[in-house]
Amino acid sequence: MAIIEIKVPDIGDFDEVAVIELLVKPGDTVKVEQSLLTVESDKASMEIPSSHAGVVKELKVALGDKVKQGSLVLLLEADDAAAAATPAAAPAAAPEAANPTVEVSNQPQAPVEPAPVAAVSVAKETGPIEVRVPDIGDFKDVAVIEVMIKVGDSVRVEQSLVTVESDKASMEIPSSAAGVVQELKVKLGDVVNIGDLLAVLQGNVAASLPAAAAPTVAAAAEAPTALTESSAPKVALAQVEQAPAATTSVAAPAALPPHNPTVAPLGLPHASPSVRKFARELGVPLAEVKGSGLKGRITDADVQAFTRSVMSGAMQTVAISGQQAAKPAVAATANDGAGLGLIPWPKVDFAKFGPIERKEMSRIKKISGANLLRNAVLIPAVTNHDDADITDLEAFRVLTNKENEKSGMKVTMLAFLIKACVAALKKFPDFNSSLDGDALVYKQYFHIGFAADTPNGLMVPVIKDADKKGIFQISAEMSELAKKARDGKLSPAEMTGACFTISSLGGIGGRYFTPIINAPEVAILGVCRSTIEPVWDANLNGGAFQPRLMLPLSLTWDHRVIDGAAAARFNVYLGQILGDFRRVLL
Repeated sequence: MAIIEIKVPDIGDFDEVAVIELLVKPGDTVKVEQSLLTVESDKASMEIPSSHAGVVKELKVALGDKVKQGSLVLLLEADDAAAAATPAAAPAAAPEAANPTVEVSNQPQAPVEPAPVAAVSVAKETGPIEVRVPDIGDFKDVAVIEVMIKVGDSVRVEQSLVTVESDKASMEIPSSAAGVVQELKVKLGDVVNIGDLLAVLQGNVAASLPAAAAPTVAAAAEAPTALTESSAPKVALAQVEQAPAATTSVAAPAALPPHNPTVAPLGLPHASPSVRKFARELGVPLAEVKGSGLKGRITDADVQAFTRSVMSGAMQTVAISGQQAAKPAVAATANDGAGLGLIPWPKVDFAKFGPIERKEMSRIKKISGANLLRNAVLIPAVTNHDDADITDLEAFRVLTNKENEKSGMKVTMLAFLIKACVAALKKFPDFNSSLDGDALVYKQYFHIGFAADTPNGLMVPVIKDADKKGIFQISAEMSELAKKARDGKLSPAEMTGACFTISSLGGIGGRYFTPIINAPEVAILGVCRSTIEPVWDANLNGGAFQPRLMLPLSLTWDHRVIDGAAAARFNVYLGQILGDFRRVLL
């Protein structure tokens, strides 16, 4: 086994950057290019990867240490073959494999001619100046995660305009010229590359300077009027220097406030790029996460803990709290009835009557409870009860499942109900509408929600475009969505957009019930367990009772949109389809 020294590679013109996160510990096994630690300057943070694979023997840095190119990071124990394949280089020239995945500045050792795309075109004294993405290293398609300026803002040279981020580093892109923002060419979420246009400024430079005349970085550093260097990605600036034809002068930019390591630059969360990416994937607002790392830095574990707290109902995000605060007064006073002009809800000390146990309601029950109360109070709801003869349909369902037994496909009665409801909605379009003030919005799509009982409460997944799907496809989607609901993995998109909802208690029992309409829908169908009942058949031997499988139906409807006759016709038509499913084809 060989001991390899892992050192800070060439990370550009940074000097003395702080170690803000350690990603490994002694005994950990690391791979080539695996991130070892995160460093941060006042303009960028980046993760330093390993140049070799092996086992961490000893860490040579601690949180808060200052490091620079060539600083020893750790000792790695690797087998001789791996060590010989990529021998360690001298501190002055770190191996190429150790370069950060995303470079955040150019090489400072030698003069570098500025890229043409990074040059600033100044045509006239007050003419438009195009500010473009400079040379920011060997990576492409970085996302704009923050826009720090708006049209009309005055910007200085080196003032940060946007923040971009890859999976390894985030950096602020500074302005290469001073002026007033005339146009913004990017927005949040855009993907940019070197040379892409960021903004157009109305310049205030005294004379023109061709892009080709821009000096090298080395020359600029020696010039008496050189601009203050930034630790962000090096921008090929159109430097202002004395020219034979004209003299240009630029006032020194005002000093920026000192960097506070406990506060993310310009409001960004104090977290590494990989943690911010992880939070975006989970939909976690990092600004609300309390960091447990050095100086309040947010870690992966903090994001996971925050997610668990929200999902369990122990805490709420600011967005959810704001939505609940904006709900009608009826929902705000749900517990005491004061908003309805009712007497207050009784407050009772139950403990004086005997032993009690208090449990907080789950987050889902809290949210659904407020919605149900609003719907029950504000909607003038009426429920029609009826029965549908599903004897033949149930026989067909059982036969279908037997024929497809080997494939594992199982069709439930709810799948037939969804298809039957689509047919009824097409025949009675008022049931597929929603109130919008004094107008009705008629939907030309057919998304059917179905209530799913889960350990955390009632959830309503939605089958989208049910009119375009067959019974087998609907059954498969229902099974998948129901499993997601039980596992707590339903996305908001899978629970929104329904035109009509079915609440089925068929697997439990009961006869009839009154389901509450799920606003902004105008009707909901409740279904209970089917039973064998004697039904009079006048066509059989002069009339006789026959045993038939009857399905109880409970249709609740909004009387503002639907009248009693229409509701009765809807129920009758639905029963006819379930009695003879061939009517779906008509």
